[in-house]
Amino acid sequence: MIISGAVISNGDRRIDFFIENKVPLLRQKDIMREDQVDSPARLIYFTIQLMYIDQENLVTHHNAYWKLVQDFLRALPTALGLIDRISEKILSNSYYQALKLARKLIDYEKEVLNRVQGCHENL
Repeated sequence: MIISGAVISNGDRRIDFFIENKVPLLRQKDIMREDQVDSPARLIYFTIQLMYIDQENLVTHHNAYWKLVQDFLRALPTALGLIDRISEKILSNSYYQALKLARKLIDYEKEVLNRVQGCHENL
């Protein structure tokens, strides 16, 4: 789990803890490690994750995001609607919601790549 930049993991036993203030929180299922970034959509997800947990470098992460989505849309213009929805969430500082939509972008990228790969196999 990531809480405001701190990484917390469970030991052998369950524990309970409470967070009394508003801080960025990601559960393990939502965390993407840098070594898992193996596609353009995953890089977009990772960049949004950095926006969410690393507020001190927000401008840097925003700049990277806008460059990444420009490049992504050049390669896959059919993703514009989803990119627009993600960008709206980012502009309203709703980074967790943007991450949820970025998961859909990863799925869409996989779907398109599988279709293209299937077409090439049929040739």
